[in-house]
Amino acid sequence: MKAAARARANIALLKYWGKADDGPLNIPAVGSISITLDALWSDTEVHFDGSLAADELTLNGQHRPEQLDRVRRCLDLLRGRAGVKRPARITSRNNFPTGAGLASSASGYAALTAAAAAALDVKLTARELSIVARQGSGSAARSVFGGFVEMHAGMRPDGSDSYAEPLMPAEAWPLELVVAVTARSEKQVSSRAGMTRSAATSPYFPAWVARSPVDLKQGREAILKRDFESLADVAERNCLSMHGAAMAARPPLLYWNGATIACLEAVRELRRGGVPVFFTIDAGPQLKAVCAPGESAAVREALTDVPGVVDVLQSGLGCGVEAAIPDSG
Repeated sequence: MKAAARARANIALLKYWGKADDGPLNIPAVGSISITLDALWSDTEVHFDGSLAADELTLNGQHRPEQLDRVRRCLDLLRGRAGVKRPARITSRNNFPTGAGLASSASGYAALTAAAAAALDVKLTARELSIVARQGSGSAARSVFGGFVEMHAGMRPDGSDSYAEPLMPAEAWPLELVVAVTARSEKQVSSRAGMTRSAATSPYFPAWVARSPVDLKQGREAILKRDFESLADVAERNCLSMHGAAMAARPPLLYWNGATIACLEAVRELRRGGVPVFFTIDAGPQLKAVCAPGESAAVREALTDVPGVVDVLQSGLGCGVEAAIPDSG
């Protein structure tokens, strides 16, 4: 009863920020649109072992018992479907900074869900896998799929219409991404805690939620038409609106550092010089520069020169989650 899976991080171009249900169902307050990255991934192995006293989680070589409550949400749903009560040993590794605003929870929970389902021989559709992964991490619902992905917030109280689905395959518009890493440490306020604080205390949060359907429509149409300028316009506006709502929370949430702002200005300067590129920033200090095909080398060079940038990562668009059951021999 053991299997492994690889899932890739995704970066939201139209953001998910806030929850309609902050309990076990973990339903987002707004929909979102993302791109799945081929160069940033999580590898996770799940082994259901009756000799264990309880579930165990090792992440990047360290035991992380504080994360087991969220892990069990996904595992218990699958154990219930399989009629199995065995504890699981989960071993996961990310090839990029963890908990630092690079969607490690998205790839991690998508890989966890796929590996656990394979180990238990639970047959799930991709939509069902997305729904289970969402209950560990909202953005994990999107990492089930590759290319351009849309997450539906849904309206049903049971969360059955809150899932992600493919919007357009990666090869249809092979955008490129450059990530300016400005800090490797885990952020002080998690995305989940930040969303809760923003929804409860930010005067701008209701406007953020009300605006989301308009941004989603523009973003969806821009992607399907391969309209880079329109996508850049809505993605940057949506990003700044999300962070504006977070900054207005009490106490304020400021996920950026000085290098984040310097990178933002560098991207704007590149665009003024004719380079097709735009920025987006999630709940963390890392800036992501989304480039038209063939433009990432120039963007990488410019961001490498920004003071305070400790690393620069580069990626194309990637595929969805992959799971495998090891040979018994």
